[in-house]
Amino acid sequence: MTLRLAALFALLIPFQAVAGHEFDGRDLLQGETLYQENCASCHGVKLEGQPNWRSQNDDGILPAPPHDASGHTWHHDNQLLFSYTASGGEEALAERGITNFKSGMPGFKSTLSAEEIWDILAYIRSTWPASIQEIQSARNPPHN
Repeated sequence: MTLRLAALFALLIPFQAVAGHEFDGRDLLQGETLYQENCASCHGVKLEGQPNWRSQNDDGILPAPPHDASGHTWHHDNQLLFSYTASGGEEALAERGITNFKSGMPGFKSTLSAEEIWDILAYIRSTWPASIQEIQSARNPPHN
């Protein structure tokens, strides 16, 4: 991993109280179906991602990462995961002040409702071991 990517990931990992409330009560079966229909073509049927996902392509864009426990999805807070899915990678990162990062992730806000995006994200999270779910939950602000 390049120093630039390591710095990017460090910026995206907030240290906050434990919370995972956006994932509570979600329709995991619908989330899995929507994942297969909208995400699996890039991120893999089994959430395995594309080969060499840590190495930029010739165009400077990273291949789609895995969403299973081997990837870095769980390193991010719920709101970034939602924004990344809804708005696309570059727009979501720009909202957090990161403007020099090329992303191949398109936005799905014109294709999927907010509830559908949350169902997909909850499905992805449900595949992680409990220990990783706890780590990821700690990256979110507490529910008010």
